[in-house]
Parts: sequence; structure tokens; C-alpha cells
Amino acid sequence: MKRIAIIIASVFVAVGVAQAQDSASTMEDLLEQIQRGQARDSVEAQQREARFAQSRSEQQSLVNEARAERTRQERNSERLEALFNTNQEQIVLARSQLDERLGALKELFGVLQTVSGDAQGRFNTSLTNIQFPDREEFLVKLGSKMAGASSLASIDEIEQLWFELQQEVSQSGKIVKFPYEITRADGEVVTTDIVRVGTFNVVFDGGYLRVTDSGTVAELQRQPEQGRYTNSTADMVNATSGPVTFGIDGTRGGILALLVESPTITDRINQGGIVGYCIIGLGIIGLLIAFVRWIGLSSAARKVNAQLKSDTASTDNPLGRVLAAYEANTNADTETIELKLSEAALKEMPGLTKGLLFIKVISVVAPLMGLLGTVTGMIKTFQVITLFGAGDPKMMAGGISQALMTTVLGLVVAIPMVLIHTLVSGQSRKIINILQSQSAGIVAAHSEKHG
Repeated sequence: MKRIAIIIASVFVAVGVAQAQDSASTMEDLLEQIQRGQARDSVEAQQREARFAQSRSEQQSLVNEARAERTRQERNSERLEALFNTNQEQIVLARSQLDERLGALKELFGVLQTVSGDAQGRFNTSLTNIQFPDREEFLVKLGSKMAGASSLASIDEIEQLWFELQQEVSQSGKIVKFPYEITRADGEVVTTDIVRVGTFNVVFDGGYLRVTDSGTVAELQRQPEQGRYTNSTADMVNATSGPVTFGIDGTRGGILALLVESPTITDRINQGGIVGYCIIGLGIIGLLIAFVRWIGLSSAARKVNAQLKSDTASTDNPLGRVLAAYEANTNADTETIELKLSEAALKEMPGLTKGLLFIKVISVVAPLMGLLGTVTGMIKTFQVITLFGAGDPKMMAGGISQALMTTVLGLVVAIPMVLIHTLVSGQSRKIINILQSQSAGIVAAHSEKHG
């Protein structure tokens, strides 16, 4: 391998010499070219060396400048550190002098800061704030001033704080009437006379009001259902002197707030869904049928009782029509009379029992439909649990409300239907028993008469 490399190198050298000989006509020309190349290479080498030297001097100058800047910054840092230590000592000395001069007043100003903060929180939630909204700014400034410990509270500021506290105590026991801008339940903003009952309630002639989080006064979305409470608000607004019967919310709006969230009867019914509406529809239909049948049977019972006291058969009542059937077949034998009277009594049965079976069916179907609503409501609840988990009870409240409400509606419809069916069917059986007893008596009398 080494021999092959030597041979190849020899070939390249020979080729190069041959090319050089081709470009130079004589050996003198070749020598002259070699000398010019050496001179050119020497000039380029000198230029590169000069550039390298110049660059080295520039780099050294930059290094010297950086070292000088570092020394200067180190000295500046030492100076600032010494200044910081000096200022820290002066601050400690100034604080000790301030504490020494304040003495017992330091504790007083700490109490002022605490009291101003507590008063600010109490006033923000008080109903008197709608009447005195500017006191919050004073309390904020006083609290910030006391927290800074850079200045002392003046006598006027201390007296002003005492005045605000005393005013809150005084106003909490007063009933004050004044005009104010309120927001009605429909969103309309009006200015009307309102009455603040201590720190318990705010009312106007239309009902109770509440103070929103933004500080505005708005009407409750739903007023108490009892008329005596809403009527007392108008009496309170229109009263000029003397005692007035008024319903006070002792929780300062807590019960009224729960009233808005608690569902009404309509909301409860709506929670039952389609199944609940069907149960209510069946109940209404059952009540109508029971009412009509009760009136009809009561009228028939009165006519039957009147017929019992009369000797003449009247066709306007079941008993009269049975007696008419006997009078039409007076000369017939006993068996024929018995069959005719039975036929006449059987003809009266459909009219006396009409609708009773449907009432009984409703009393049985209503709780079953309530059970159906319970099952569908639980299915809905389980679907919500599958999608969102069981962490939030409010997500499951809809299905549970439907399940319970349909059960309640089914029982509310079924229990009265059972009672009504018992009453109406009792009235019907009473008339039927009279027909049967009178028919048997007529047959017995006829049999005795004709031997």
C-alpha cells in the first residue's frame, strides 16, 4: 500500500512539473514566477501579522476597561452598603424615638385602627348605609393613616369616629322615612318613599326591599304570600304616628332571602313535569265527574224519598218508574210481576252507577302514575351523576324534586278520590237498596193479595 501511495504522489508531481513547464517557456521564466510568488506570500503574511497585532491590542484595551469598570462598581457597592447600614441604624433610632414619644398613645392609635376597620365592615352590611353613604370614605382614610404610623390622628378625627359609632347605635333604634331610588321587580328604576325600620328591614308601599351587593335598593322578586305582611308595609309607609302592626325579619333579611329561593306551589307543580300534569288532569276530571254524580244522586235521592211518601207513581225518579212498571202489570201473576220489577230496577242501575267505576280507576291509577314519575326522576338523577358526579347536590336536585313531587301529586289525587268514591257510591247503593226493598215488598204484597 505504501508503494502504491508513493507511485501516485510521483505521478502527481510529474504532472505538476509538466504543467509548469508548459506555462513557462524557459527555466528563467519559471524561476521568475517562483520568486514573484514568494514575494507575494511574504507581503500577505506581513499584513496578517499586522492585523493580528492590532486586534490583540484592541482586546487588551477592552479587558483593561472592563477591569476598571468592575473596580468602580465594587467601590460603589461598598459605598451603598455602608449607606444602607447607616440608614438602617437611623431608622431603628427614629422608631425607638417615636415609640418613646408616643408612649401610651401608641396603644390608643392601635385601638383606633382596629375600631375603624371593624366599623367599616359593620357599616357596609348595615341598612343605615343607604342613608349615610359618605362615612365609609372617612373610615378608610383613618384606617390607612393609622396603619402607616407616619402621622397621628387628630382630635377631630377621633371625635368623628366616636360620632359615627354613636350615630349607628342611635339610628338602629329609629324608624325613618325618606325618598330613595329603588329598582322594581320588573327592572324599572323609580324614586319613591321608603321606610327603614331600624337595622332590620327596608320597605315601601308595595312590599319589602333588599340592599344588593352593589349598594342599590331593589324590590324582592317574590313578596311574602301572607297578605297581612305585605299590607303592613303600606301601613308603615303611610303612618305618621302611633303604633303600627308590622312583620320584622329578625335575621335582618335572611328569612326574606330564603323566601325568594324557596319554590312556590306553582314551581313545585312544574317540577313534576309531564307526569305531574297528567296526574293533576286526572284529578280534575275525577272531581268534575264526582261533583256531577253527587248532584245527580242527591237529586235522585230526594225524589225517591218524596216518592216513598206518595201513593202515586211518578216517572221522574227511579222508584216511581219501578212502581209504574208494577201498575202497568197489576193483573199479572207473581212471577211476572217479579220479573217486570227486576227488569225495571236493572234499567235504573246504569244511571245510578254511571261514572263510579272511573272515579275508582282514578284513585288507583294516580299513585301508580306518581310511582312512574318517581322512577323517571331517579333515572334523571342517575344520568346527572353519571355525567357530572355526585359532588354538587344542586345538579341532582331537579331529578329528586321530580321524583318526590310526582309521588306527592299521586297521593294528593288518590286519597280524595277514594273518599269521594266512597261517598258517591254510598249514595248510589242507598238508592239501589231502596229499589230492591220496595220491589221485594211489592212482590210479597202482590203474592199475598192473589193467594
